[in-house]
Amino acid sequence: MSKPENLVTTPYDPRPFFDEMFVNSYSVRSHYQNVFLQFMSMKAGNLSKRQTATMKRMMEEGITFTLYSPDQAEALERTIPFDPIPRIIPRDEWLKLERGLQQRVKALNLFLKDIYHDQCILKDGIIPRKMVLSNCYFRPEMMRLSIPNDVYVTVSGIDLIRDEHGEYFVLEDNLRSPSGFSYLYKSRSIMTHLFPELVFSHSIQDIEHSLNVFLSALRRLSPSGKSDPVIGLLTPGCYNSAYFEHTFLAQQMGIQLVEGHDLVVIDHKVYIRGIKGLRQIDVLYRRIDDDFLDPLAFDPNSMLGVAGIMNAYRAGNINIVNAPGTGVADDKAIYAYVPDMIRYYLNEEPILNNVPTYILSRPEERDHVLQHLDEMVVKETSLSGGYGMLIGPSASESELADFRLKIIANPDRYIAQPTIQLSRAPVMMDGQMAARHIDLRAFVIAGESIQVIPGGLTRVALKEGSLVVNSSQGGGCKDTWVTHS
Repeated sequence: MSKPENLVTTPYDPRPFFDEMFVNSYSVRSHYQNVFLQFMSMKAGNLSKRQTATMKRMMEEGITFTLYSPDQAEALERTIPFDPIPRIIPRDEWLKLERGLQQRVKALNLFLKDIYHDQCILKDGIIPRKMVLSNCYFRPEMMRLSIPNDVYVTVSGIDLIRDEHGEYFVLEDNLRSPSGFSYLYKSRSIMTHLFPELVFSHSIQDIEHSLNVFLSALRRLSPSGKSDPVIGLLTPGCYNSAYFEHTFLAQQMGIQLVEGHDLVVIDHKVYIRGIKGLRQIDVLYRRIDDDFLDPLAFDPNSMLGVAGIMNAYRAGNINIVNAPGTGVADDKAIYAYVPDMIRYYLNEEPILNNVPTYILSRPEERDHVLQHLDEMVVKETSLSGGYGMLIGPSASESELADFRLKIIANPDRYIAQPTIQLSRAPVMMDGQMAARHIDLRAFVIAGESIQVIPGGLTRVALKEGSLVVNSSQGGGCKDTWVTHS
């Protein structure tokens, strides 16, 4: 009888990148020892059955994401590729990340309050006035409007990366309607049910209570002061790429899932239509962009929002989460000034560093970037999800030439960053461990205090050598563990 073949025979060579599991080809980091040994002992057939069960479970539960591609006539709905090897973050490492994220979100909320009221940071010349006031996400409708508890950003998704030395950097701030919550919880659920021997052999910080933290934060923002306010989640509908997430969050938190046509504004109050009549809503967690929120205030052609909701908001009869106009703070050019915001508002040094960023409206920085375009990552300031990007080292000559012309024509629309050698982590590919680049989307909830969900969502660039991890660009995900010790 032949000996069953183990899943992995030798680890891969992690060089020249920082690897989450391996120090080198022969040495595993101490907090990964148990996971590595357990995967080494697995049989290929066993893991294949579990991975098949994972995909079946995701399909049955509707854990999908919609991909949009200019090369396809129709959008493609698919399950999020899930890798069973968890990403593990030791407690002491996480504590620094947690403090840095709390500091950052606190400063961003102070910045938003400032620019919609006294604009001190603009008057003092810390940030160029034009960069803020001409930003497409700046909403004059929000000027002098009082926000409950001064919380403009209740929930944020901050993207973190590690360089080749293992140092963490903030890559992006996602403050409008960050996605990925549901995949964080479902990743943990999948691992618990299909790989219990892995999960229960480690001391991992719980994430389930964070949904109660989120719900408490929403309740606290009710302008009515009711002990049990009516809360709704406004979704664009079932054709939206993140609709699964909308339904998941509404169900788990016990709040109303609504579309624009379910709501009506009467006497500057917002009501949910129901079979028992109208019911006033106090807090609306919206998952649609500002432009579509109110056809009377923003885009008159919007069919997704609620006519008159901004008047109800200004009257103090409903709170909208996250607040309209928050997009100005997650613009990729404004991102470069977040360390200055931290110093200005908090009188502290940033705990987490930004990726060095070139502002292309500055002639000397633009000239430098154009001379080194094949070494840069160029991003359109107002876009997200991996769209509108150039990754210089992997771009063709025609792509470089095209972006060169775009930058020259509209330098204000772009920023550039040196290409960071993103850290890697092992994924399972055809029965072997293979190295793929990753990032981490950390979720921060600003309620009575600012709390960070322990772990966040690790996103994986499944294409070998790719640096693009976004689900909208075909990336996958991992469960992320923060240890208790």
